[in-house]
Amino acid sequence: MTQYLWHPEQHAWTRESHLARFMAKHGFKTQEELHAASVRDTAWFWDAAMQDIGVEWSKPYAQVKDDSRGIAWTKWFIGGEVNITHNCIDRHVRDGHGDEVALLCEHDADRPETRGRFTFAQLQRTIDACCRQLRALGVGPGDSVGLYAPMGVQTVEIMFAAFKLGARFVPIFCGYGEAAVVERLASCEAKVLFAVEQLHRRGKTVATGAIARAAAAKVPSIKRVLMFDTQEWPDFVYGGQYGTPFEGVRTAAEDPALLIYTSGTTGRPKGTVHTHAGCLAQMGKETRYAFDVRPGEPFFWFTDIGWMMGPWEIIGCLLNRTPIVCFDGAPDYPVTDRLWQTLERLQVVTFAASPTLVRLFMRATEGKGPRGYDLSRLRVLGSTGEPWDETSYRWYFENVGGGRCPIINISGGTEIVGCHLSATPLTPLRPCSLGRPGLGMDVAVFTDEGTVAPRGTVGHLVCRQPAPSMTKSFLHDDARYLETYFSQFPGVWYHGDWARQDEDGSWFVLGRSDDTIKVAGKRVGPAEVEGVLTSHPAVSEAATIGAPDELKGQVLVCFVVLKPGATPVTEKELIAHVAAQMGKPLAPKAVYTVAALPKTRSGKILRGMILRVYTGQPAGDLTSVDNPATLDAIRALAG
Repeated sequence: MTQYLWHPEQHAWTRESHLARFMAKHGFKTQEELHAASVRDTAWFWDAAMQDIGVEWSKPYAQVKDDSRGIAWTKWFIGGEVNITHNCIDRHVRDGHGDEVALLCEHDADRPETRGRFTFAQLQRTIDACCRQLRALGVGPGDSVGLYAPMGVQTVEIMFAAFKLGARFVPIFCGYGEAAVVERLASCEAKVLFAVEQLHRRGKTVATGAIARAAAAKVPSIKRVLMFDTQEWPDFVYGGQYGTPFEGVRTAAEDPALLIYTSGTTGRPKGTVHTHAGCLAQMGKETRYAFDVRPGEPFFWFTDIGWMMGPWEIIGCLLNRTPIVCFDGAPDYPVTDRLWQTLERLQVVTFAASPTLVRLFMRATEGKGPRGYDLSRLRVLGSTGEPWDETSYRWYFENVGGGRCPIINISGGTEIVGCHLSATPLTPLRPCSLGRPGLGMDVAVFTDEGTVAPRGTVGHLVCRQPAPSMTKSFLHDDARYLETYFSQFPGVWYHGDWARQDEDGSWFVLGRSDDTIKVAGKRVGPAEVEGVLTSHPAVSEAATIGAPDELKGQVLVCFVVLKPGATPVTEKELIAHVAAQMGKPLAPKAVYTVAALPKTRSGKILRGMILRVYTGQPAGDLTSVDNPATLDAIRALAG
């Protein structure tokens, strides 16, 4: 068994961590004892955690949870009223912390004039003005406010304005093409779309404004499209009685706040629905106890608002009065050391990135790390999005963290806007480990038969009890929600990951047990890519797999069957077709034309078998394959 890299007993600060204090307050000597209690009585734990985090309620809840309808339909904090914006912004200003820095903004150009520092009071004034203007546009409780823009102060302000009005905030990754944007806006019937005219990356511009307007024109519910980087934005803000306080809506604990779309293996993107109380509970718990965030200590997760880690970072940190770095740019532009310069200049205390990004920097520095930069303020490192390899993990720990920072590796998903598994500063950590189950998360490894797998055995990651942040079904699709998470093992949340718990209690996630693909940590469903390919006039059928890639974790590899008599189409043209619709970050690495796709006799495309053959593995049991010769053709393509 690999030796531990992180030994919490060797670092005095861990004994004063939020988690250590919480354990002492409730009489627990070990993290394992606390976790056992947190799943033995989840109502006790979530009540105690909300009090410890300091969440304020405009109306106290009468009951922590009601699971009388089962795990899938559990209600939380019954009778209570709570609002994210009040807890993350307004109460800090009220309590005399308005002049504290909340956001540290960095732009692609990396010039002094493009950087910004914004206090809680500054944010509050703009948020209130935006609330007044949004209300004038007819936005109210239950309506959807869409965003197609990168991380930045305006993004944060609009998100909190939506929450304060009782509306749903709908972030959309600004690398998506028009079709993907239309799909999401139409599904939630968004009333307003905020975007940027131009997205800046590595000194070049992308005309995102044109995409936003074209998409909005196809969504009848949208009343206005507004650009952050034009005169429209200051006109919007200062036309909303800037500086005049706005009284927010009293939102119930179970009122929806956040609507994030995630892709699956079949069908359209799934709209996951997250509540005010659920977000505060899960995000607050994880930032406080796993990452030990503190007021005044900058937190920098290299992410995008379009993925769950964007809202997770903003809500979780600002709830705890922890300033965040909003980074809109490339980590190695305009100079290769951009990231290390930023960490040093902003005196970042917590930094987190995907394994893909870490591997990129390990290569860029030829394994030497960020030499010449003072990163002594770093206390905690973080990671999520995909499994680690040991070489990169050790490099991150030793070269970026100096061997003194725990790597808080977490694993969960958009569906719970949080983690099932999470390291903490008090967890002894082996390379690549996820530590232990998150507090209040009753996770296990199941066999195919639905029994708990022996330690050291790979099986299905499941959660046996509800948590406040579990999605409230899928938007407009209860049946798909139940099929996705509760059909594999009735009464148990099936997450779709392969996992293993070793004899020492360490947990590892080994990849997806379904077909969902993660490209550099970004999840995309095969069906969504295939739908774009088959929209090409020459393509009849398509299959997409996630092939292993040393840098990105996975890359998209596609196979298409052309329509009879169709004009031949080049691989380059099909790659460009996908990039135009899905966005360049999701452009396939390869698109092969084949005579036919391997299918079952019932017509189901065998993506898993395609992946195995393409990557040089045995195909497996061929009895269900209707046309096994197609696999030979794919094997030949792989070389």
